[in-house]
Amino acid sequence: MTSLDSDKRLPALNAQQAATAPAAAGWGRTLGSSARAAVLVLLLCGVAYPLATTGVAQALLPHAANGSLVLRDGQIVGSALIGQQFDSTRYFHGRPSATTAPDPKQEGASIPAPYNAGLSGASNQGVSSQGLADTVAERVAQYRSANGLAADASVPVDAVTASASGLDPHISIANASLQLPRVARERQWPPAQVQQLLDQATQQRTGYLLGEPRVNVLALNMALDALPSRSQP
Repeated sequence: MTSLDSDKRLPALNAQQAATAPAAAGWGRTLGSSARAAVLVLLLCGVAYPLATTGVAQALLPHAANGSLVLRDGQIVGSALIGQQFDSTRYFHGRPSATTAPDPKQEGASIPAPYNAGLSGASNQGVSSQGLADTVAERVAQYRSANGLAADASVPVDAVTASASGLDPHISIANASLQLPRVARERQWPPAQVQQLLDQATQQRTGYLLGEPRVNVLALNMALDALPSRSQP
């Protein structure tokens, strides 16, 4: 190829380079804008918004924002939002819990762990499950026996079924009322005295509209322990 032929190709090469330069510059501007937008969204949603909501919650609702913790003598004993297991006959019992925990003796297996907030959940058994029917029948028999009820006495549904979360801290008024004679007898108190504590621990419908009147089991049992008992555990 002669130098003359090369000179003829120079305008074509220069035109191609001139067309490529604006495209590269456009991509650079697009990438720069995207990076700046990503950093801005990160700062707004990942830093500013969490700090703002945390600050507002701590200022207006500090108790709820910190987990609705329950204290006794300055020590945390639980949360008003998470139930606890009470087995002693001197206490009111919460509703059943179907939560589990990893079995330390067998990898991949699980064991019952009532009110395990780290693995909230239900049994996932439906109304057609024979296993659920057997479990509920067993709970009904245990509830009647523990509370001195007749063999055909009606049992509140929340006394023999677990909640969807397995963490429900409340029981119904009907459930608490059936347990009241047992608690009064075990603590050697007049039933009217326990009834007074039950009335004080009763929470009404949220906003007078939502839910049903209910009793927080942990709060009620702490109120029981706050009064002197004539019997020892």
